[in-house]
This record gives sequence, structure tokens and C-alpha cells, in this order.
Amino acid sequence: MNVNFSLLIPEYVLVGVAFVVLTVDFLLPRQHRFHLSWLAAAGLVVSAAVAMVYRWDTVETLYDGLFIADKFGLFFFVFLTILTAVIVLISHDYVRQHIRQPGEFYALMAFAAVGMVGMAQAGELLTAYVALELLSFSLYVLVAFRRDDAEGNEAGVKYIVLGAFSSAILLYGISMVWGATGTTYYDGIAEYLALNDGNLDSTMILGLALILAGLGFKVAAAPFHMWAPDTYQGAPTPVTAFLAVASKAAAFALILRLFTQALMPALAEWQILVVVLAVATMVIGNLVAIVQSNIKRMLAYSSVGQVGFLLVGVAALGSIEGGAVVPITLASDAVMLHLVGYAFANLAAFATVIVVYNHIETDELSGYSGLAKRSPYLSMVMAAALFSLAGLPFFVGFLTKFYLFTAAAEADLLWLAGVAMAASVVSLYYYLMVVKRMFIDDVAESDTSPLLIRIPSLGWILLGALLVGTVALGVYPQPVADAVGAASGAILPDA
Repeated sequence: MNVNFSLLIPEYVLVGVAFVVLTVDFLLPRQHRFHLSWLAAAGLVVSAAVAMVYRWDTVETLYDGLFIADKFGLFFFVFLTILTAVIVLISHDYVRQHIRQPGEFYALMAFAAVGMVGMAQAGELLTAYVALELLSFSLYVLVAFRRDDAEGNEAGVKYIVLGAFSSAILLYGISMVWGATGTTYYDGIAEYLALNDGNLDSTMILGLALILAGLGFKVAAAPFHMWAPDTYQGAPTPVTAFLAVASKAAAFALILRLFTQALMPALAEWQILVVVLAVATMVIGNLVAIVQSNIKRMLAYSSVGQVGFLLVGVAALGSIEGGAVVPITLASDAVMLHLVGYAFANLAAFATVIVVYNHIETDELSGYSGLAKRSPYLSMVMAAALFSLAGLPFFVGFLTKFYLFTAAAEADLLWLAGVAMAASVVSLYYYLMVVKRMFIDDVAESDTSPLLIRIPSLGWILLGALLVGTVALGVYPQPVADAVGAASGAILPDA
């Protein structure tokens, strides 16, 4: 049994960042505490650098597979910590204007990052569950962080009630899997399924269904998405961005490792369930987004639709040829690549939403009318982000969806790729409606806020970087594709 705790040095650094932020918060005068964003972001970047130094060529496990240090875990450690750092910086001006306890706010984001990287590196169901709950409890507090805001309190209550319910479902499913297999380790579950030729008894089927339902709640897959619109609308906008991007990436890291390293021998049993979830999520998310009048609710349903596309990749993780399960590396590549592209585009959209909200104090779509006259730069960034989310050429969203649809075709799920393409066309409608408001409509007469929008220097830099990433990765994705391929090789070594 390997007890080499030096494997956890990057996690120790990450936890240390949270406590350092809390400690420095006690020492700073109140008027300077919003500068803690720089300390938190720097700490998160340092933890990513430490992980790259300590784990670049490491393939080890802790406690016989309870914790796995490999290229898949390294990819998500770096990706998730950098994502959190960017969200921390995006929140800088929002926190200065709207949050009274910045130290606790940034520390909770760092603790959430610890939970996220734990989800990606867990090799056992209970370890993954504990990491997921660390993320969830941090998010429960962050969603309701503005205690004087009734809408935020309502969002927090709804999120914690449904989150606790989904956690109970997930834990019950884990107990059923343990009852059927006698283990909660991924490799032990895979060995049990292989010995039984992938045939599941009723206990295992029920456990798998409950795990899918619990994870469906966490990623806001239909019909388990009911918490997402209200929570996204009521939460502070940086927390909404965190929910929409970082927490979903962590959940899909868990899903990818679980389905490839534990459940792959039972592909025939769970693939149809994931396909049904994917279709329902794409259809419901994209159709309901059309009628939204609030930008955060629209992006919430857009996020639901994007989860449907990611589930297409999960369903395509393998195919059955001659009675044997054949893993499809392209599918795991596609899911990870789409998570990266989705992160760039969605963070660009939310960064724009934060700047606009700080200026006009509303998240209603009517506030985006005539935005091009107020700030051509913001309008350009928002338009590029929406075009990428819709999957238009020359943006990263087009490339990543192409990967997903190709993987579906390789898994003999061509009809599912067709449904996904139709859903993308539907999504283009409500994205273009926002673009129309920005570039064609005039500023509403009832809007009394100053005509020109002032963008802080940090906002200019972050918006520009996200815009460049959204376009550059659509044109030249090779560096990210290479990293994704190495990560896939760690969870699908026989593919």
C-alpha cells in the first residue's frame, strides 16, 4: 500500500492558499480587502505550477488506488485551478462593489478548487463523494453570499435543498454498488463487471441509475436541472460563472474517470441511459432558453444545453463490436476539449455580464439593447462568446462540437449527432437575439445609466485574453489537443 504523501503536495499548497487568504484578510484594513483577489489568484496559479513540477511524469496511486496521480489528474488539476484563478480575477470589481467579506469569498473558492481536483483524481467512489461534497458545501455558501439580497437567499435555499437531495441519491447509489460488487474502488468494480461479462443484477442496475441521477443533478442534466435557472439568476455573477464552468468541468472529470475505469465493461447497460439524458438535456435546455428575458437565466439554460452535448461524448466513450466493448479515445478527447472551449466562451460571456451589471445594475436582456453604442469592445467579446457557444466556424465551439459529433458517429450513434446538430441550430436563434439587441436595437428610453461603459484595466486584459483564446483555439487547437490526448491515454490505456 503506497502511503507517499508527497503526492498530495499540490493539494497542500491549495489548502494553504485558502488559509493564507483568510489570515491576511484579518490583517488588512477593510477598504483594501478586495485586493485579496490578487493573492488568491496568484496562489491558485502557484498550486498549478507545483502540480506540474511534482507530477509531470508521475503515475502513482495512494492507498491502493484511493487517490490517483496521473496525466488525467494533472490535466484537470491545472485546468481547474487556472479556471478558478481567472474567475477570481473576473470577480475583482464585482466583489469591490457588492461583497462585504472578500476574504471568506475567495477562501471558499480555493476550498471549492480543492474539492474539484479531488473529484478528478479520486479512484474510489466514497473519495469522489467526499470531494464532491467539499465542492458542494463551498458553493452552497457562495450562492447565498449576499445575505441582504432576497433573490440570492432564495437561490441559496433552493440550491442547498436540491443539492442535499441529490447527494443523498448519489450516496444511496454508491451503497447499492458496494452491496452488489463488494467494493467501491473503480478497478474493483471494473473487475467485477468483467467477470460477469457486463451483466448487471437488479441491485447494480438500481445503484447505477441512482448514481446517474445524482450526478445528473450536479451537472444540471434534464430532468434534474430545475435548480439551475433560479440559482444562476440569484447567485452573485462570479459564482454563477463558477457554477457554469468550473464545477461542471470537475463533475465531468469525475464522470469520465468513473465510466472509463469502473463502468466500461457494462457499456451496453448504461449507454442507453446516458443517450436518453443527452437528448432530453439538449432539447429542454435549448428550447426553454429561447423564452428567457434575463441574461443569467438564458445562460443557465444554455449551460444545460451544453451539458447535453457533453453527454453525447460520454455516451460515445465505447462501442460494442463482436460482443466486446471497444473504448473510443476520441470521445474522451472530445469531452475534455469541449470543456476547455466552453470555458473560454462562457467565461468571456460572464465577464461581459459582470461589467454590464456593474454599470447598469440589471441582468435583464433589455439592458443589452444598444450595447454596441455604449461599448463596442464588450459587444465584440460577447458576440464572439455567443457564436462559439452556438458552434459557428472559426470559433473554438465549432471545433469542439465537431469532435463530439465525430465521436458519436464512431460509436454508431450517428442519429444522436444529428439531434445534437439540430439542437445547435436552435441555440443559434437565442444567441443571435442577444447579438441583435446589442448591435441593432437602440438603448431603452427608460435606461438612465451613463451612455458609455467604463471597463477597468483588468477587465480589458481578461476580456481580451478570453476573446483571443476563443478564436485562437478554434484555428489552432494543437497544444490543447496534445494535452487532452495525453490525459485520455491515462484513463483509456488500452484504447
